Amino acid sequence: MAQNIIKEIVNRKARHEYHCLQKFEAGIALLGTEVKSLKAGNANLSDAYCIFEGGHLLLKSAFIAEYKHGNINNHETRRDRILLLRKSELKKLERRITEKGLTCVPYKFYFNERGYAKVEIWLAQGKKSFDKRHSIKEKDMKRDMDRSMKY
Repeated sequence: MAQNIIKEIVNRKARHEYHCLQKFEAGIALLGTEVKSLKAGNANLSDAYCIFEGGHLLLKSAFIAEYKHGNINNHETRRDRILLLRKSELKKLERRITEKGLTCVPYKFYFNERGYAKVEIWLAQGKKSFDKRHSIKEKDMKRDMDRSMKY
């Protein structure tokens, strides 16, 4: 029984809502059924966010669907998950978030070459509405240019 393994799950809304200032690769503490469900591609990061609690960086509100072949010990779909970073990176993130009013946004779930589940998180600044309009305008212009070059 071959299982389709999804390469990555991306939060596409984050690119529209935020300016990425710095990227971090974080490990994530998962249960066995969560890993199997994540490998099947049954996850969503659109409502997820990161917050510091008790010295840990937590991933909140990330949806990982229940494993289809799980039993009564299946996981909760939107439980809090601890992100694993080096202590120096945690201090740096916490300092920049509290001082400058930046935010920590989960952007992508993926598996590295060793098979470990990772989360790419962004240290980000929210876009203003005119920035969003400008990025939409640029995307439309690029699409029109590609169409005209095609024909």
